[in-house]
Amino acid sequence: METYRKRIADGRLAEALEVKGAVLVEGLKWCGKTTTAEQAAKSVLYLDEPDRLAQNLELAAIRPSRLLEGDKPRLIDEWQIAPALWDAVRHAVDRARAQGLFILTGSTVPPKADATLHTGIGRITRLRMRTMTLWESGESSGEVSLGDLFAGADPTGARAGADFDALAFAVCRGGWPAAVGMRGRRALAHAPDYVETVAESDISRIDGVSRDPETARRVLRSLARLQGSQAAATAIRDDVAANETDSFSEDTVASYLGALRKLFVVEDMPAWCPNLRCKTPVRTTDTRYFSDPSVAAAALGLGPADLLSDLSTYGLFFETLVVRDLRVYAEALGGTVRHYRDKSGLECDAVVHLRNGDYGLVEIKLGGAPLIEKGVGSLQALAGKVDGKKTKPPAFRMVVVADGDFAYRRKEDGVVVCPISCLKP
Repeated sequence: METYRKRIADGRLAEALEVKGAVLVEGLKWCGKTTTAEQAAKSVLYLDEPDRLAQNLELAAIRPSRLLEGDKPRLIDEWQIAPALWDAVRHAVDRARAQGLFILTGSTVPPKADATLHTGIGRITRLRMRTMTLWESGESSGEVSLGDLFAGADPTGARAGADFDALAFAVCRGGWPAAVGMRGRRALAHAPDYVETVAESDISRIDGVSRDPETARRVLRSLARLQGSQAAATAIRDDVAANETDSFSEDTVASYLGALRKLFVVEDMPAWCPNLRCKTPVRTTDTRYFSDPSVAAAALGLGPADLLSDLSTYGLFFETLVVRDLRVYAEALGGTVRHYRDKSGLECDAVVHLRNGDYGLVEIKLGGAPLIEKGVGSLQALAGKVDGKKTKPPAFRMVVVADGDFAYRRKEDGVVVCPISCLKP
């Protein structure tokens, strides 16, 4: 039997079950939601089990309470197959007035149900899962804690857990639990399979709207080329038109993007809008990212050797990997990750923001002195713009790199330079 790899979500799920009657664990297919939920569950209902699917759907329609019977917490896997179970769970939680009763997992956002579908506020809380971070896969030493950085710790001397070439492989392999631990072609085959599944079936099954698989592939390729940017739907449409023989409308692009969001394939990053000393307008457009960098690599048919021979492309894909890990680490601390860009052209790749108002500024670079200096310059410029009377100063400023053996704090300005393979929550 395969050994379960501990996930950061384990602790978050345990905490959520202590305070809410039910927890919805959602995220992209194959990221490990069911396996993680099984560790906490005492009974399980697999709604999509082929031998029982018809029976489960019939019971969900006429007597959903029967499906909720079992030791608690009870896991209801792929609950969105029978949306009526949402209200059944809510009513069961209301009646029991207890915590930790149900765990629901879902790989898609279900189509809009009728007006009887309640939001579940106060009874059901949501927990977002993503693919495995480098710390979860064992490729980060974990010698630099994001939480400790907020507390002012000095990470100097912390060792990296993976080198430049290994990270290129990790980008293309992704954090898929089934692929982590595999080597060579076997590990790299998982992401292309996922992209094909999305394009051929999932993108149409999500809401019953028939979508063309080849068009889905075109949109995925365009998003891969534009990841890390604030590209509008019109820019994606134009990019597709420039690289393909056919064209399609902005509404069509919006439909495909909406489906990819519901499948958790893409996860755009909202803007951070601090109080500034100056009146420079802050751009509020979301930045486009995939939930896992390997999806972008697979969409473009790229492997580790391709990234190592084109460092500009490697840098874009590396940024997506870092954003994925930062999101997971930040959420473990009760925080979020946003980006900053203003009309003067000043940008900051990631702002890790905690509920108490503390925040850290992060620039993401492959490495090397010129790129690090560029990142430091952006961090210093943004820190200098923030109005200290209305917003706290940053708890830390950090350049996250791929190329480096150790983390360190620069003496001249206090900026932390940290390989991504040092980090943990």
